[in-house]
Amino acid sequence: MTNFARGQKAKLADLGCTGAFPVLLNMAGIEVDIACFGLDANDQLSDDRYMVFFNQKACPNNAVVLELGAGSASFMTDLASLPDSIHKLVFAASVSGEGAMRQLKASSMSLGDAVFAFSGADFQDEKAVIVGELYRRDGLWRFGAVGQGFNGGLSALLKHFGGTEAEASAPAPAPPPAKPVSLSKITLEKRGDKVSLEKNTSGGFGRIRVNLNWNQSAQPAEPSGFFNKLINKPASSNRIDLDLACLFQMADGTPGGVQALGNSWGSFTQPPFVHLEGDDRTGSNAGGENIFINGDQFSQIKRLLIFTFIYEGAPDWAATDGVVTIEVPGRAPVEVRLDQGSNASMCAIAMIENIGGNLQVTKLVEYFAQSNGKSAHEQVNDKFGFGLRFKKGSKD
Repeated sequence: MTNFARGQKAKLADLGCTGAFPVLLNMAGIEVDIACFGLDANDQLSDDRYMVFFNQKACPNNAVVLELGAGSASFMTDLASLPDSIHKLVFAASVSGEGAMRQLKASSMSLGDAVFAFSGADFQDEKAVIVGELYRRDGLWRFGAVGQGFNGGLSALLKHFGGTEAEASAPAPAPPPAKPVSLSKITLEKRGDKVSLEKNTSGGFGRIRVNLNWNQSAQPAEPSGFFNKLINKPASSNRIDLDLACLFQMADGTPGGVQALGNSWGSFTQPPFVHLEGDDRTGSNAGGENIFINGDQFSQIKRLLIFTFIYEGAPDWAATDGVVTIEVPGRAPVEVRLDQGSNASMCAIAMIENIGGNLQVTKLVEYFAQSNGKSAHEQVNDKFGFGLRFKKGSKD
């Protein structure tokens, strides 16, 4: 690997970046929004479709496709799929809440054989940073390590590059060649906070994605004390395995569950119209775990309880830095952070309910552990009245 300093440049071919390749950003110490801006020859975002971020995760022809993790982002980049009008890709991060870039811990941008490391010591009270860029010169693509602080946040970056931010209250205009970018994101801050989304004109919500992501670098705690080290087996992995799951209740009252335990994957096209995409046993997938809900069949669903449990790894939730994002097509993503510490094995994250045809999300973030002979699953079931009976399940 080649360690790049601020201002250093190199041809992508010399870094081993040919064909499609990932650009990885890891940001630690503060919550940030990470984005890529596709700019024209005048360093302007003349086509808003080429801004790739949490609310628009791919640009035309999938030339840049984003996968978000907890404090990380992977941009799968295929420069050959970009139009000739795009001369530069700028990768930036902005503070999404309180704080400043000086609070960053050890962070980096990497692609091919190049690594550009930086931290809060490189900045002061800036709200954003332009980390690096890929740019075309003399017919060749190159990488430049930038590391430039920027006083504004994501909205200011968008305006700096000439983009247009959508106004939430503005009436819908006639469809333009490129619509304004919506930077809106809904974060449910406290337990009991709710948001209601209206169904679209077709009577449904489309393909709803519920994504769970967490801090993949967190490691299990070592057993303390000489005796404990003798009787405890070492952890089988240095990564956390969180399992995303849900309990459901159909409109006719039928209850059930969707989870990796017991291989209960559900179905997107048949009842319960809820499908668990897969099980990331290693914690190494930057995209985390996903449940997909058939929002066009939402009238047949009464409620869904989204929960997760620690199958292996982290001893407490503070180490996971977990976040669930509920993405409904055409709406701002709804974010629920697992921000309460606990050493319980399970967390009831959010309730999704059909309220008069609208989709209501309520933040729960309530923790459960085995107690009085009842598993955490049973306690969640009893607390929220799903009426299920449980038996021991396995993912093997």
